[in-house]
Amino acid sequence: MESKRRTWAKALTWQLLGLLVSLIVGYFFTGNWGSAGGLSLALAGAGLITYALHERLWQRIQWGLHRL
Repeated sequence: MESKRRTWAKALTWQLLGLLVSLIVGYFFTGNWGSAGGLSLALAGAGLITYALHERLWQRIQWGLHRL
């Protein structure tokens, strides 16, 4: 089981990558960096929270774990 700090660090780095990708895609569709940035930040915030919750939930599920 990993620490909560590690879970949040992983969530943060993943969301930073997602933020960059959504910013580029948002700009492609809107042609406006401000609109793309606002949408990207909203998605990053929601994604950060849901990713961390998802990770913590899966830590409670024993299915698929191999024991030595």
